[in-house]
Amino acid sequence: MKPMSLGAPSVEPESRSAFVHALLVGVWVLLAGGCADVRLTEFERPETPGKAAWSRQTVSAAETIAPDWWREFRDPYLDELINKAIAGNFDVKILAARIQVASAQIGEARAGALPTLDLGAGASVEKSTGQKSVTQYNLGTQLNWEIDIWGKVEKGVQAQTAEYRASEADWRAGYLKLVSDVSTTYFQILQLDEQIDQQQRALGKNRQILVTYEAMYKNGLVPNTQVLRQRAEINRLSHDLLELRRSRDLAGNALATLLGVPAGEFTVPVGRLQDRVELPAVPAGIPSVLLARRPDIVAAEFRVLQAHNLVGQAKLAQLPTISLTARGGTSSFALGDLLKSFTFGFLPSINIPLLDPSVKARVKTSEAQIKVVEHDYQRTVIGAFEEVENALVNLDAHKQQRTELQQQIDQLKIVAAQTEAQLKEGVVSQLEVFETERSLLAAQLSLLANHQQILSDTVVLYKALGGGWPTMEVANARN
Repeated sequence: MKPMSLGAPSVEPESRSAFVHALLVGVWVLLAGGCADVRLTEFERPETPGKAAWSRQTVSAAETIAPDWWREFRDPYLDELINKAIAGNFDVKILAARIQVASAQIGEARAGALPTLDLGAGASVEKSTGQKSVTQYNLGTQLNWEIDIWGKVEKGVQAQTAEYRASEADWRAGYLKLVSDVSTTYFQILQLDEQIDQQQRALGKNRQILVTYEAMYKNGLVPNTQVLRQRAEINRLSHDLLELRRSRDLAGNALATLLGVPAGEFTVPVGRLQDRVELPAVPAGIPSVLLARRPDIVAAEFRVLQAHNLVGQAKLAQLPTISLTARGGTSSFALGDLLKSFTFGFLPSINIPLLDPSVKARVKTSEAQIKVVEHDYQRTVIGAFEEVENALVNLDAHKQQRTELQQQIDQLKIVAAQTEAQLKEGVVSQLEVFETERSLLAAQLSLLANHQQILSDTVVLYKALGGGWPTMEVANARN
């Protein structure tokens, strides 16, 4: 006897014709009765309010953002921090792991269109009173294949592929957020270092003023309240200095966590923000490009595509399913004779879901879910427009404020120089010199804070415009 073949069995023409006729009749009964709507629609990007231009277009719209945009700050230490964060941050690692899960789920969805093959073997022993025991051996195999004639499984594959693409976009968004958080936290630490230094200088100046007031009080030139007021000012400055140091430690802990390092085991060397970090040229982009390159918008649109494909899959589930089942096996009372004879059977079948409430319920649920993800997409787009506009507004305002602060400092420097000269001539007292220096120091602190704000605004704008990621076209992937 020839060995059993596991290939596709042959079917007589008459049987094949009858089977196809039964299939067509079943489909006609199902659709003509108005029981199912299986019309599939093409995917379209959800409508969002249009935006022709930004309120503050600071540079040409043709300019684009470099993928490593943080290098525009010209700080090698910042580059090192970002490289360390990309390699060690656990939030980004989680997002990367989710990409792998989504990739594996594509294969899981695709497996629904493949045949399954089961193999079984066994032995049975029967014993009757007064009789010898009888042992029978058997070996059997079964092949099952539900043919994806309508593309229901393929729709599921497309839906899972869209989720995979959305997971990739989630990773890009997480990557962009990480780089932005590392940058702004680092800027904050350097600002605090410079504030601490200037606060210590201010404290020293005020202690000198206190010594002057105490001498004047002993000579009866000022009341005791003036001395007490100055001591209270020193207490305030000392309190603020302790708060600055506390904030610096907390910012350092936050940065360590971003790098994937235990808090307290990583310290940024003391530095000066205005000396180490340059103000870069401001990037810009046009709204039509923004929708295709911001990772969070791309992820939201891919999830709309996923929901669209799931609706198609739910609709196709209302159509008849075609299954092919092949069985083969052998049995024998002697193990050595087990493979000498075979039985084989082939059973094509059609299943017409005339009444299955769960199938119709799934269609309604899938259609309702589309509204959720569409509105989520629209919310993401509107939020993106707000983020860009806010970043542009803040950047423009802080740059104008920087001009005013710089002019204030320039004027105070002239006053300080003239006061110092007048002191040498005996026209003014040392106290007036101290007061002038204190005013100048306060203005310099404001300029330092402004410098940090402009840097942070620039980071926010880079992030809001998509951070240099290339544009992505959202559509069903062709595999």
